[in-house]
Amino acid sequence: MKFRNKALAALAILAVVGAGCGSSKSASGGGGSGGSGATTTIGLFGDFTGESASGNKTSNLGLEAGIYEAGLNGVKLKFVEADSQTSPTGALAAAQKLVEQDHVSAVVSVSALTFLAASYLQKAGVPVVGLAEDGGEWVTDTNMFSTFGFLDPTKVSTGGGQFFKMEGATVVGALGYGISPQSADAAKNITTSAQAVGLRVGYLNANFPFGSTNVAPVAIAMKSNGVDGMSSETDPNTSFSLIQALRQEGDNLKVAIVPDGYGGDLSQAGPSAVQIGQGVYFTLSFEPVEMRTAATEKFQAALTHAGVSGEPTYAEYGGYTSAALLTQALKLTGPNPTHSALISALSGITDFNAWGLLGDHQLNMTNRAASAIGVDGCGYYTKLVGSSFQLVPNADPLCGTEVPGH
Repeated sequence: MKFRNKALAALAILAVVGAGCGSSKSASGGGGSGGSGATTTIGLFGDFTGESASGNKTSNLGLEAGIYEAGLNGVKLKFVEADSQTSPTGALAAAQKLVEQDHVSAVVSVSALTFLAASYLQKAGVPVVGLAEDGGEWVTDTNMFSTFGFLDPTKVSTGGGQFFKMEGATVVGALGYGISPQSADAAKNITTSAQAVGLRVGYLNANFPFGSTNVAPVAIAMKSNGVDGMSSETDPNTSFSLIQALRQEGDNLKVAIVPDGYGGDLSQAGPSAVQIGQGVYFTLSFEPVEMRTAATEKFQAALTHAGVSGEPTYAEYGGYTSAALLTQALKLTGPNPTHSALISALSGITDFNAWGLLGDHQLNMTNRAASAIGVDGCGYYTKLVGSSFQLVPNADPLCGTEVPGH
């Protein structure tokens, strides 16, 4: 799933996410009335600079909010950061820093490049929690635990196709990055989902250059093939450039879906990005704050302790839910467990619901196959109308079933 000359939307979003991408820093938390005992150090593996920063940079704020909430639940955490720099060498160096220099008890990963460090982290026996946005290692590597399910790339849900059909699309197109296994697989899978519910596929490109905004050829091809429903399984830079290019080609899509850019990622990017985002649908694996549930209210309250007063970002959800999962495991192990003890505790969790952000659905870590297409194949959808994100009727969440024979 994830991310992103000179298109206006890309420039607007980059201007926001590029600010303040400094070197690694440490942060701590865990105050609150429930905190007691020793503090466990965790490492945040993130894309704070480079192409994927546009969708992932704010994970530290979500983790800070999660650390505050963990403190209220009697678990003290602190974290250090390591920047993948959205590069292969940077990803490996970041993982090595967290393990060999910082000696963290666990790694939180909200990154499009986790797969480049996964082999090292597995061999080191380090538990990893976070978002399975990049590749199949979250399914195969038993030290890795995704907060929205394991997303087996060989499994497809009808949910995406159902949403296109529900909103009136008839011909579907999809775009994904070739370098990112999860992005490429997501693009392929959304077209399979569309076909499964009787829609036609007019365009599929699962080998697009990572982070590129050279989308004019894609827009022309989609237009010429009658695409009226599009899913861009890329970063905001690419997705919004494509939406703008399609509109310039005169293709007024009935449905444009992007996997990130929701909330603060877009609303903080300024009026130009908001204008281009009009009518675009945004997907989430967790309850959007527009639902105003007890869980989303708690999330937003915790975010204020990280200095976030507006709508959360995708990456903030990732940091926060990762803290939720670690908190549940650490309540079983106690502070500063061995890597193997924490992996064992994480592996035994059968009722994770991300402090309520998964609604009435739960994630069973003991059975990865059970959440091969996410938690129950469910997704939440919002649509940008004016300056606000609005819930989509019958899609909060929309739950699909596995496509047989895929």
